[in-house]
Amino acid sequence: MDYFTVPHENTAAALVAWYRENARELPWRKDVTPYRVWVSEIMLQQTRVEAVKPYYHRFLATFPDVFSLACADDELLHKMWEGLGYYNRVRNMKKCAQRVVAEFDGQFPKEPAVLQTLPGIGSYTAGAVAAIAYGVPAPAVDGNVLRVLARLTDCNADISQTAVRKDAEKTIMQIIPRDAVSAFTQSLFELGAMICLPGSDAKCDRCPVAAYCLAKKNTTSALLPVHSAKPERKKEQKTVFLLREDGMYLLHKRPDKGLLAGLWEFPNVNGHIDEAQAIVQARKWGFDPLRVQSLPTAVHIFTHKEWHMQAFLMDGNFTAALNGVKADVREMKEVYALPSAFAAYRSIACGED
Repeated sequence: MDYFTVPHENTAAALVAWYRENARELPWRKDVTPYRVWVSEIMLQQTRVEAVKPYYHRFLATFPDVFSLACADDELLHKMWEGLGYYNRVRNMKKCAQRVVAEFDGQFPKEPAVLQTLPGIGSYTAGAVAAIAYGVPAPAVDGNVLRVLARLTDCNADISQTAVRKDAEKTIMQIIPRDAVSAFTQSLFELGAMICLPGSDAKCDRCPVAAYCLAKKNTTSALLPVHSAKPERKKEQKTVFLLREDGMYLLHKRPDKGLLAGLWEFPNVNGHIDEAQAIVQARKWGFDPLRVQSLPTAVHIFTHKEWHMQAFLMDGNFTAALNGVKADVREMKEVYALPSAFAAYRSIACGED
């Protein structure tokens, strides 16, 4: 079934011309290589451009090519990603790099279908790498592109449906100019990020393809795209412990699978417990509290759940073998990767709050 009509024949040319004149200067748009494009596209998944910039520079300084990433130390890899979230992305990046080195002599394949066989690379990322780095005509359809296309064609189909996304890819392939593949692909990203904004924030008066946009003509832009409502996130209560002895804090390592797999964390338990219960729990971990202080509450939002956290800072002495490590402020800043879920409490521990 066709969900999207092919946009006006002048749409692609107008977008390319606009992009070449107005494109933002972004670090991954300089010295374009498949590796640099791939790193940026993985980082940009569910993360804002401005947040990604410093991570991108730091990551490339540490892992300048696919060979260095393939043999990266896991602790260092996690540290370079600390704060970006969705850590499975970076674990898949190392697996992908290892495959590229082992099977393709360190060169990312050009074919989107082959790229999609690599860990962590789906249809969108494969299309972006092929189109931007190699100039291979391939659709790279993300949320921004779906919004742009839905408005250009005044499409009321639910963009969360796989069939709709597939038709969007087909439509892009019909209009992508073979002599400007990279510029056209990035023009759609740029338009969605800067002009064709969600809801009523669209800047239609600045849009280079407003004359061809059916949603603007029909005054339906604010209603598009259509997508099914996301399920309500599950709320979970946590009690977090900052156990300190002579400036050293206890850190536990999370399991190798599941949420925040393999990362370090402050010890915590499910549920909100009172101070007396917290002291009992600390002693179970081999810590004798001498002073206890309640800390501010914090909330961290994941994709499908929320952590509502309370916390205690306890000064005292470790009395038993540790299930974890003791880390000072420098080590928490430079060595051990703590996920952003614990950012508020890491800031307190490091004297940044």
